[in-house]
Amino acid sequence: MTHYIRISGLAVLFSAYLVSTAAAQSAMKNDDKPNIVLVLMDNFGYGEIGVYGGGIMRGAATPNIDGIAAEGFQLTNFNVEAECTPSRSALMTGRYGIRTRQRPDGPPRGVWYGITKWEITLAEMLSDSGYATGIFGKWHLGDTEGRYPTDQGFDEWIGLPRSSDRAFWPDSNSFTPNSHPDAVFTHVMSSKRGEVPKELDVYGREKRKTIDREITDQAIDFIKRKAGDEQPFFAYLPYTQTHEPVDPHPDYYGKTGNGSFADVLLQTDDYVGEILDTIDELGLKEDTIFIFTSDNGREGVPRSFGFTGPWRSGMFSPYEGSLRVPFLIRWPGKIPAKQVSNDVVHQIDLFPTLASIVGAELPEDRVYDGVDQSDFLMGKTEKSARESVIIYIGNELFGAKWRHWKILLKEINEDSYGVSNMAYPSVYNLLVDPKEEVPELNYLNDTWVDFPLYQVLEDHEASIAEDPGAPDP
Repeated sequence: MTHYIRISGLAVLFSAYLVSTAAAQSAMKNDDKPNIVLVLMDNFGYGEIGVYGGGIMRGAATPNIDGIAAEGFQLTNFNVEAECTPSRSALMTGRYGIRTRQRPDGPPRGVWYGITKWEITLAEMLSDSGYATGIFGKWHLGDTEGRYPTDQGFDEWIGLPRSSDRAFWPDSNSFTPNSHPDAVFTHVMSSKRGEVPKELDVYGREKRKTIDREITDQAIDFIKRKAGDEQPFFAYLPYTQTHEPVDPHPDYYGKTGNGSFADVLLQTDDYVGEILDTIDELGLKEDTIFIFTSDNGREGVPRSFGFTGPWRSGMFSPYEGSLRVPFLIRWPGKIPAKQVSNDVVHQIDLFPTLASIVGAELPEDRVYDGVDQSDFLMGKTEKSARESVIIYIGNELFGAKWRHWKILLKEINEDSYGVSNMAYPSVYNLLVDPKEEVPELNYLNDTWVDFPLYQVLEDHEASIAEDPGAPDP
């Protein structure tokens, strides 16, 4: 996205000087450690953007986001966890969400919310590696003392501690204040490392409309402030869209003529374009890893209108529409352009991959489920470093994927979310049956695939049983 303005000749020269200076400083500081910008959408389906079959077909073209694919790597088999908090936990820790519930002296799958204090986050790893770190948007990994983003490795934060559905509360005439200690309005919050977070505006429907504009501006300001510093930066931008309620900014309301969801899609593409333009104009393009992805598939709420492309169902389910989301990554000169792969990759791989790129060593006191995908992404090998993933919903193990095969131990009612055990697991060939409509027939020619699928499950369950949990102060 480009904005045209008229400025004087002297201003042009001065602007060129600033850009060239920033580029020179960037080249010096980033020989080994690139800047990292990570955009995470909220309940954003596989099929929303153009390169995944959406865009114009969804009522709004997405040229800026599509451009990341043109300049980098597009994954068509990028896997996540089935709901917001476990997914964000996995992204931030390199560990399946189930790992954060481990305790040496209690049940391994107890009640939890977010991550515990002893988890080492992506931000902590990068901060320890010399990065400036900022988060602008939805956290949803803890909202008590010691568990906010600036307690978990981020230098600064502005955004939401919890989920966007609480934006309904301030406008509800049935809301009863003081009904429960946790039944309070969500506020936009801000903090810096070492500070107690401050509550800002109440997060109601009006603030819902403008919050993504505001956090985009904050992220751009952070990038500009850090561009001239000698340390690299990590800008984490977890947008609040397209989680319900889907409320476009007033500037975008009705802009497409195709409804609020299309308006938000256009809005998001423009915002991402502004961030990409900022990086390019500062001369940071070759020194910045830019990632666009989502925490899980479309909303499970009826009439939420999200699109999962060819995949079945949406979030809170064990089906591909819940687990498979867009993933685009750009790093010019390091990641070859116009790559597309259907190899299996999981969000837990980002932590060890980025650790490898920046030269950080992973702690040895905890289990990491992620694998280093840096050679795969940079074209040094044609195959992903993994070929299987585990499927959980909440604390329940639902199944596993191995290559293009999938086994489900339980089924779920996609209307009521009721869970049922099955007499025999369902096995799907995702190349033949991407919508998971007809399980493979038992005792016919594909029963051999039971062996690798069950081995994936057995290895994982053994790992969980042997895991005492990370040190918990």
